[in-house]
Amino acid sequence: MKNTAFLKMAKTSLVLVYLVIIAGATVRMTGSGMGCPDWPKCFGYYIPPTDVQELTWETYHEYKKGQVIIKDEKLFVAKETFKSDEMYHPENWAEYTKHDYAEFNPMHTWVEYINRLCGALAGVACFILAIMSFRFWKTKKSVVAWSWIVVFLLGFNAWLGATVVYSVLSPIKITTHMIAALLNVAALIYVIHLAKENHNYKKYNATFKFFLWISMILTLIQVGLGTQVREFVDHQVKAGIGNELLWLQNPDVTFYIHRTFSIIVLLVNIYLYLRNRRLNLGFTNLNWVMLLLLLEIGTGIAMNYFGFPFGSQAAHLVLAAVLYGIQFSLILDSNKKHQIT
Repeated sequence: MKNTAFLKMAKTSLVLVYLVIIAGATVRMTGSGMGCPDWPKCFGYYIPPTDVQELTWETYHEYKKGQVIIKDEKLFVAKETFKSDEMYHPENWAEYTKHDYAEFNPMHTWVEYINRLCGALAGVACFILAIMSFRFWKTKKSVVAWSWIVVFLLGFNAWLGATVVYSVLSPIKITTHMIAALLNVAALIYVIHLAKENHNYKKYNATFKFFLWISMILTLIQVGLGTQVREFVDHQVKAGIGNELLWLQNPDVTFYIHRTFSIIVLLVNIYLYLRNRRLNLGFTNLNWVMLLLLLEIGTGIAMNYFGFPFGSQAAHLVLAAVLYGIQFSLILDSNKKHQIT
């Protein structure tokens, strides 16, 4: 019974981490990655501006230390708190040097800001979970260790988010940021698994478990490849191709690898589904895996052939994240103590 409150907090933390993934997918879908060009604040504010006038230099205006303005298509940061007069004095400002992106779009800014708020909320929940984990210190130290690993991973991923901004959305850093979020999901699922008092282990079959690992690794690779495909689409948009139906015309080799991998992922999971039924292993969550795969393929087809319908990009990524989580939980549900021949 002592585990009930801890498990509730762990599951809440998991939901919040998935909420961060959903918010991040929305940022990606709307092109809002540079909505806040600095970190952890947004244009130097804890609550970002809603109008470009708030980022424009004004006479007789009090500026706080660290506040940001846009001037001559550059970002400048107030060195100290001061009140402006009739003249702009460059010595009061330091040019922002981490990158040269200096645009303001209120919609992009608030989409990115909400993403950061979700991350902060998940961070608070995971930190509370880590504090609560000390109740297991005498009985199961692994719960304590992995609860703090969750906090570390979340902090590390927040830092990765900052590097994504500083790099002006480097594709490699975006991919790393996403993979780190999925590792956070896995770590939380493992904490929940460790803290459970009673496990409903399924029948064990070595070949089945091997292919469970293969399917999960393939999903992880697919997510990485998918972010690279998305980068190609971003380049198409920047090149001025306004027709969504043409965004995936003449793609690079990554797109074809991503598409081919989707067939392999489907075949591996069909094999798992059929083997589970034939051996009566009891992995009922494979039904969800198959449904998620069909939806994943469906959103991929929609983007390719129907011009990126609204929400399809975010759904495609979130479905993959949920699929990954279920696959990892299936691996944990397979235990050698329940081995069959």
